[in-house]
Amino acid sequence: VIFRWWKISLRSEYRSAKPGEAKDTHEEFLENSHLQVQIALIFGARVLDYVFNLCEGKFDFLERLSDNLLLSIISYLDLEDIARLSQTSRRFAKLCMSDELWEKIVHSCCDTITPDMRALAKDMGWRQMFFTNKLQLQRQIRKRKQKQGSHRTSHL
Repeated sequence: VIFRWWKISLRSEYRSAKPGEAKDTHEEFLENSHLQVQIALIFGARVLDYVFNLCEGKFDFLERLSDNLLLSIISYLDLEDIARLSQTSRRFAKLCMSDELWEKIVHSCCDTITPDMRALAKDMGWRQMFFTNKLQLQRQIRKRKQKQGSHRTSHL
């Protein structure tokens, strides 16, 4: 663990000050309460916990992946697994409920997505659209078209 710090000051005597540095092995860091306190004060408890886990060999590789990559991976899961994953953390709950994920899922299940379906998904959300049965979707698309048709004729 390498911890570096700089003194920033308007005083001339500190202008040529070199950065400070503390280097500890993982084992030394786990016993160095002074450095742990400094990290907690500057970066917060969450970063300190993360560094502790790294020093103990506990890596959370999923935490380091981007949301886009995780959405691509999640889109291949079964619905039951998506439901379970959404309960593991706030981040996964947000991803599992996201419109981007459900749009990917709908695209993987449907051969074609019509402009009417896309417009309906914009109104109701891709997740809701996925769980709505086909007859209800057809009825809602028909209503939407009728509403647009009557809206256009009222403007003429």
